Amino acid sequence: MFGSKEFKKLAKLEVLEMAKESFDPTDNVSITIDDIYITSFSFVLGNMKALLSTNLKDGKYYEVTYNKEKREMYTDCYVRLKQHIICGII
Repeated sequence: MFGSKEFKKLAKLEVLEMAKESFDPTDNVSITIDDIYITSFSFVLGNMKALLSTNLKDGKYYEVTYNKEKREMYTDCYVRLKQHIICGII
């Protein structure tokens, strides 16, 4: 059975591979599974979603989704371009 424990492990492995693919060989950067962490996880009706990040200073975060009906997993990579802070709300 494909449960949340298996999904989280697979999501971290996928993020590890995606992060490694973006390295330039001359950057002399290394990353392991221990450098990846899950910031958010949800499980709804058998579907799972996790937001993950790394300890790299590249500003990237990853969204990994498992679609139970299709038995497919999707991984998206995002980069925060700007943060806008709104003060004085409520």
